[in-house]
Amino acid sequence: MTANSTFEDFWLHYLREHARSETRALHMLGTTLGLLLFAAAVLTWRPDVAVLALGVAYGLAWVGHFVFEQNGPAAFHNPIWSLRADLRMCALWLSGDLEPELRRAGVLAY
Repeated sequence: MTANSTFEDFWLHYLREHARSETRALHMLGTTLGLLLFAAAVLTWRPDVAVLALGVAYGLAWVGHFVFEQNGPAAFHNPIWSLRADLRMCALWLSGDLEPELRRAGVLAY
């Protein structure tokens, strides 16, 4: 990815970096648990739980990258767009609309 890429270019690259269903499942689990823990941290004013939220969310996602994809997380290159893409991927997965986006990115659903 170049510095001049658009988010849409990044999005398609992001999907190609998340080609395996196992990686996407770990992202879904990590994002869900991370958001729940972050909400608990805010509600209880517990910064340690916020740190735990980040560790759980990124930890599960990175397992997917290193074990299943054998690539590096997109967060290493563009953390803001990576978070945005992760939330978009999760929302599309929940709505059942992720597969057309995967196809558009040239990813075979497996």
